[in-house]
Amino acid sequence: MGHVEGKVAVITGAGAGIGRATAALFAKNGAKVIVTDIKEAEGQETVEKIKADGGEALFLAHDVASEEHWQRVLAAAKDRFGGIDVLVNNAGIYIIAPLAETTLEQWNKLFSINVTGVFLGAKHVVPYFAERGGGSIINLSSVAGLLGAAGHACYGASKGAVRILTKDLAAELGAQNIRINSIHPTYVKTAMADYGAAIAGKTLEQMGRDMSVLGRLAEPEDVANVIVFLAADESHYLTGAEFVVDGGGGASVLSV
Repeated sequence: MGHVEGKVAVITGAGAGIGRATAALFAKNGAKVIVTDIKEAEGQETVEKIKADGGEALFLAHDVASEEHWQRVLAAAKDRFGGIDVLVNNAGIYIIAPLAETTLEQWNKLFSINVTGVFLGAKHVVPYFAERGGGSIINLSSVAGLLGAAGHACYGASKGAVRILTKDLAAELGAQNIRINSIHPTYVKTAMADYGAAIAGKTLEQMGRDMSVLGRLAEPEDVANVIVFLAADESHYLTGAEFVVDGGGGASVLSV
């Protein structure tokens, strides 16, 4: 995927999981990467892995719910690499709870990260994209933003908000050559899948058989491949679209 060579990509929540895999794949294909995460040790580890493989990366501590942090991070990215071409809004948290047991504090915290973080990133990266003649934003939603599930009122609502926000921004910003697309993964082999499996009382292998016609859960790299493609020049006519990475789970009737 040399088609992202020379691009500058900011990736939130890149200390682990999908974010780390995405940062590594961008760097492997010649992009310069800004790794952001609220967990500094994990973010620094991602950067060290990229540098060990010959890539260019910078870590910045980042609370995506903070407007001040977004302003600081994007300014630092430009200072280091000269501009910004790609924003991957990957940072997010996951709560499974019945409606009656979901607290307002949980709701507000999750929305501040999963939705407000995406809004702030898009709002503040647009002027940097304008300097480059355009750019690409990839927002991480979920299959939970497309389909309902018990215990997912809070999380699903947040991911549904990301889905429609993506379309609104695509409509608004297309004339500036700014593309925005959303990714909708099923469970991926990350800490979120571990949590979901524990709540369901299943192993990851059982979850994979139940949720995918391929009989397995997604690997972080399965999602990263789609993200990097949507940042590449070859996807220049794709915007406002949903890319479902679910191993065919949504295409058939499966027991969940």
